[in-house]
Amino acid sequence: MRLEVDIAGKTFTSAAGGTHEVLAPLKFALCPGEVGVLIGPSGCGKSTMLRIILGLDSDFRGHIARPPRARIGMVFQEPRLLPWRSVEQNVRLAAPDVTEPKLSELFRILELEAHRSHFPGELSLGLARRVALARAFAVEPDLLVLDEPLASLDDALAGRLRDEIAMLVARRPVMTLLVTHSLDDAIRLGDRLFFLSPRPARIVQELPIAIPRAARSEAEIAAMRTELARRIQAEQGGVHAGRDVS
Repeated sequence: MRLEVDIAGKTFTSAAGGTHEVLAPLKFALCPGEVGVLIGPSGCGKSTMLRIILGLDSDFRGHIARPPRARIGMVFQEPRLLPWRSVEQNVRLAAPDVTEPKLSELFRILELEAHRSHFPGELSLGLARRVALARAFAVEPDLLVLDEPLASLDDALAGRLRDEIAMLVARRPVMTLLVTHSLDDAIRLGDRLFFLSPRPARIVQELPIAIPRAARSEAEIAAMRTELARRIQAEQGGVHAGRDVS
């Protein structure tokens, strides 16, 4: 029971009739309890890949295998809450069968207990992102997709939410796919990192992290961050050199 992604390619046709390749051949799999992280430049095709994985775009070459009847939790780049419904109503709309004890525990972890009856317009961006996380986890997903859930937050708030995500992921063996531009988020949350090329996206490097999330010391995280930055710089240098030669 795992997620298997085998994309042979994805193209778009522009209004002028031109064909643009968005995704090059790429292949990976995720098992229950694993957090895979997609890291790549803006516009490389990450969001298109997520739509394909979620089953929202079937116009591609290849095959996606999700566990049968898998429950999917999705956190978008924007919280996307219904403004006319309260925090609790937004969560229950996605997870109508969630029990009160489970919902209360989720709100406790995400520090939303005092905001259950508030409406999205009354929330800060950080709180709205917490509600989006609560909504995704309330469905008890088999597959959790997080599309830059910490974008545009200050470092302190992003750090707190990152810790809360790690705590929630550790509570049940969910397959998690995280898209981020942050090496810190990738290193602290990920089990396997997939580095993507510029469009058309392909996996240029896969890096497993053997140290369990809870056991990663600040010194180890700093060392991994430095090594990853060096690898990315070397990869980008190779890409630019190749372009110069051509």
